[in-house]
Amino acid sequence: MTPAAAYSAGAVARRLGVAVTTLRTWHQRYGMGPSLHEPGQHRRYTELDVERLEVMQRLIVEGVPPAEAARWVRGRRPEVELHQPIGEDGAAVRGIGRAALRLDAPAVRQRVGEAVRELGVVAAWDRVLRPVLVAVGQRYSATGGYVEVEHLVSGCVAAVLGAVPRPGPGVPVRILLACADEEQHSLPLEALAAALAAEGVPARSLGARVPPAALLAAVRRTGPAAVLVYSHLRETAAPEQLAGVLAERARPVVVAAGGPGWHRPSVPSGVVFPDSLAEALATLTSALT
Repeated sequence: MTPAAAYSAGAVARRLGVAVTTLRTWHQRYGMGPSLHEPGQHRRYTELDVERLEVMQRLIVEGVPPAEAARWVRGRRPEVELHQPIGEDGAAVRGIGRAALRLDAPAVRQRVGEAVRELGVVAAWDRVLRPVLVAVGQRYSATGGYVEVEHLVSGCVAAVLGAVPRPGPGVPVRILLACADEEQHSLPLEALAAALAAEGVPARSLGARVPPAALLAAVRRTGPAAVLVYSHLRETAAPEQLAGVLAERARPVVVAAGGPGWHRPSVPSGVVFPDSLAEALATLTSALT
């Protein structure tokens, strides 16, 4: 007996609104065919097969060539798919993703701004902005393309986060944020600075690619209560950068290492590792009490 979650080519064609000959072409040319086979019966499509075809169809409608769309769908990780199908957050991700693929910067900025205003910085980052950024990166990994999309999305997100109102000039700045030496992924730091600002806490951000000597000079000059150094890649996460901060005579109360690049066993004791934006926010502000 054929399982209930198995579909004929005709049923899938009706569900997608395409001709059966189109499905056959996608199967023969791009390897996007049915995966379920029982002896003595025609191959049938599983629910996962159909979902993959739906994603491929959306990409084609948005202007992605069929061969490229198929390559991306075959290589994608479902948890970082650009068009998340479920819930209001998924709708927000879909909207930003579609606008980004069109390179429609005003629409991307508008939707990113709506997410930040409606959800707050932390929830918007976790539930909408980071999934979009990860999905665009996944597309790049699968196809080697979409660099322009990634740059556009990053620029729009940075603009919105930078527009979050900062505390007035009379509030002491006691938190220092910096990327590790040669680390260029600074957007998570911008999200953290915006999240702090939304809580009324100013931060001094040195941005991307901060040499160890420059980081130490900033620590000595400003005397921060908390320092966070961000590294996205293992090759930029040199533990010596953190060891230098820890060795300062007037060392910060909190020294934190953010991002997935750090190899925790090699980092000096005394460094904390916040695993999320919310945790980084709580860790850094704890040094101010």
